[in-house]
Amino acid sequence: MRRMDPLLADLVAVLDLEAIEDNIFRGPSRDIGSPQVFGGQVLGQALVAASRTVSERQLHSLHAYFLRGGDVNAPIVYEVDRARDGGSFSNRRVVAIQHGRQIFNMTASFQAPEDGLEHQVAAPVVVPPDDLPDITELRATDLAGLPERLRYFFSRKRPFHVRPVMAAGEDFGAASGTAKHVWMRAVDPLPDGVSLHCAMLAYISDYELLGTAVLRHGQERELRHRLQMASLDHAMWFHRPCRVDDWLLFSFDSPSASGARGLARAEVFDSRGALVMSTAQEGLIRLR
Repeated sequence: MRRMDPLLADLVAVLDLEAIEDNIFRGPSRDIGSPQVFGGQVLGQALVAASRTVSERQLHSLHAYFLRGGDVNAPIVYEVDRARDGGSFSNRRVVAIQHGRQIFNMTASFQAPEDGLEHQVAAPVVVPPDDLPDITELRATDLAGLPERLRYFFSRKRPFHVRPVMAAGEDFGAASGTAKHVWMRAVDPLPDGVSLHCAMLAYISDYELLGTAVLRHGQERELRHRLQMASLDHAMWFHRPCRVDDWLLFSFDSPSASGARGLARAEVFDSRGALVMSTAQEGLIRLR
């Protein structure tokens, strides 16, 4: 059996929280090049903490708020409140704590499996992932105009393939308009387990989301030098089971920006065109 990529294996370990008391868990932090703990890490770990207190029910939604930047050099403690276990739904509240202060809170809802009406929007028709370069393979000149911290973030190796759908000859960071499409997939096969794949999906849902909110304002590359950006809240709706070691197409758009805040959304489709997840995030977008 092939050995798992070390970065992906480390992420699996990061999401495998330590139980330190009833309903209390602890997870390590990692520096992936963002100014503070990556929001996707906190989302994924909080989701694992909530899932550890639920059985025989499937996650269908979460709603979260980022309260403070996390310290990459310290672990995070997650306290789970078993708010309700009803006949069909279970609700959990999770608080993430570092240095004695809340940095994040989340509510997640789980449902017993149930059949019902079905419909979905059609998946966009885009270039397949095998015909696109990975974000880490982009030319050095495409990254040269970005701030140093962002060059580090975009050029370092990741546990996921990230392949933006770009027109021929288009430079990375020069997208314009109102939408973008990105293929993502874990670099190696992952173990089975619905909760692991949901946590991984929560992790990567924060990769490309907020930057969508500045696309219609011109060259994203030029704006990056003048912007203070931070995630404020995050919502996810899980529609159908999926695996994050299969290709997933993230279709991003931004319907609004105002009050130094921007709203970004994404619909996520598997390689067969099934809509597996929807997500939305509002973030601080402050011009320096």
